[in-house]
Amino acid sequence: MTAPYFSRYVALGDSSTEGLDDPVAPGRYRGWADRLAAHVAHARLAAEPAAEPLLYANLGVRGRKTRQILDEQLAPALAMKPDLATVFSGTNDIIRSGFLLEPVIDDIRTMQRALREAGATVLTITMPDLSEVMPFAGRAAPKLRAFNAAVREVSRETGTIVVDLAARPFATDPRFWSEDRLHANSEGHRRIAAALAHALGLPHVDDRWAEPLPPRPSPSAVQRVARELRWTRDYFIPWVWRHARGRSSGDGITAKRPHLSPVLDRASHASP
Repeated sequence: MTAPYFSRYVALGDSSTEGLDDPVAPGRYRGWADRLAAHVAHARLAAEPAAEPLLYANLGVRGRKTRQILDEQLAPALAMKPDLATVFSGTNDIIRSGFLLEPVIDDIRTMQRALREAGATVLTITMPDLSEVMPFAGRAAPKLRAFNAAVREVSRETGTIVVDLAARPFATDPRFWSEDRLHANSEGHRRIAAALAHALGLPHVDDRWAEPLPPRPSPSAVQRVARELRWTRDYFIPWVWRHARGRSSGDGITAKRPHLSPVLDRASHASP
């Protein structure tokens, strides 16, 4: 199937797939999956103006670990019979203690293989090393490198397309990340969507998504300290407190787009 004729797209994942931190209204997020749907819908319409609209569902829910995504999202996704799917998980596994690579990769393999065997083109992304964005993330860098290597390998095995963001220097630029330092900002989501659309060979997307931003001035020592204190107060301490109580950011949250519905045109998503 050529890319412009994808008709059913389902996105599986966690907060990144849900769209944090690419807000469109208070409490509502867009994100790279919605933006990719807009790219695919545009290509479909351009290729065949009389075609039925792209149908799209987004099952991503913040805070979900890989096993939860497998248990909660795979069966509904398969029931929708997608011919295009994105599967992205692992962040919430890696940032917790007791992370074990093999069972996480086994679950990713299960999801990729099931969707591929059902006839879907499947895409995923690797996770950049955010040590430049969040200094203490350097402690997780070895786990992250091992995870990305395993994702590349299992994706070769299943025939899943990998957009290797971890290999792109621009992806570690703090200007592509939100204030919480864990989620892409709107420009980051826009670039991830463009990278996925480019990997699909959509005709209106080139490789400008990979271009770095101009050099930025280095902050002063005072600015760095103030920034770290603010981030610790606003994001790190609340995260530690929440997990100490066994809570998740996804408690009480359901998928924003749990059923297939049409992406009518580019105006319905604004520009991708």
